[in-house]
Amino acid sequence: MSLLEVNNLKTYFYTLRGVVRAVDGISFHIDEGMAFGLAGESGCGKSTTALSIMGLIKDPGKIVDGEIIFEGEDLLKKTKEELNQIRWKRISMIFQGAMNAFNPVHRVGDQIVEAILYHENISREEAWEKAEKLLEMVGIDPSRAKNYPHEFSGGMKQRAMIAMALSCNPKLVIADEPTTALDVIVQKQVLDLMKELQKKLKLSIMLISHDLSVIAQMCDSVAIMYAGKIVEYADAISLFKEPQHPYSKGLINSFPNILNPGKKPESIPGQPPSLINPPPGCRFHPRCPFATDKCREVEPHLVNIGNKHFVACHLIGG
Repeated sequence: MSLLEVNNLKTYFYTLRGVVRAVDGISFHIDEGMAFGLAGESGCGKSTTALSIMGLIKDPGKIVDGEIIFEGEDLLKKTKEELNQIRWKRISMIFQGAMNAFNPVHRVGDQIVEAILYHENISREEAWEKAEKLLEMVGIDPSRAKNYPHEFSGGMKQRAMIAMALSCNPKLVIADEPTTALDVIVQKQVLDLMKELQKKLKLSIMLISHDLSVIAQMCDSVAIMYAGKIVEYADAISLFKEPQHPYSKGLINSFPNILNPGKKPESIPGQPPSLINPPPGCRFHPRCPFATDKCREVEPHLVNIGNKHFVACHLIGG
């Protein structure tokens, strides 16, 4: 059963230079207890998608179309007050860059307590005890709740941010680049912790990353995003074993392959297009070595090529 369904979501930013089509008609779903990965280059609209779901798009941004159905309710029809009750209680987020996510002048424990008290009718003492248990659950000594953010290492800040995201027992956690700025060993520890907590608490996770190795380790299904559009969407095994879209193939080929160490990673030529004035047709066609006249003129739509593997490419789906 789907916990979250996003249908034809469009989020635009109205700037002096023009309308930035940051998210332009994307659809996907996340099932209960499953991990969904959203991958793509920086600037393709991944974080804007997450902020749209959380109801945190600020001016000059605006959600202009689509549906965000969570547990059968369209979040786009909710009032600000109703969203405040849903946010953190039912959907929480691990924000990009935990190094700067905490307020530097408040103790870490106080910041977790604040989130708990907003949503739960308990005393401050009970909330503090819960905050200590949460920190212990993510591998931090409960006594460190009295410390300030600058007294935590990068990995500890990320673990504390995970603890805060879990403070009100949400059903869905959105993790936006949760391993950014962490060394490889700490990255693995954080990802292992997230997988362990997902199984233990039966969480659904939406993982946003430009690092395909992180997505491959964590996710059951994956969507590849390019220039505000989803170009391929499938279960993780199918997508990584048999990518169909030229952009997906390019992303995967840009990573080293431990099974073929003699093969050099390949880069994708060119730059992502401007989202103020995107190219007509397929937005990837200026960088695609297989582009045809149809690709330059007609926008492709996601087509099911079998086993719920969706691709938006004229070369694949006709």
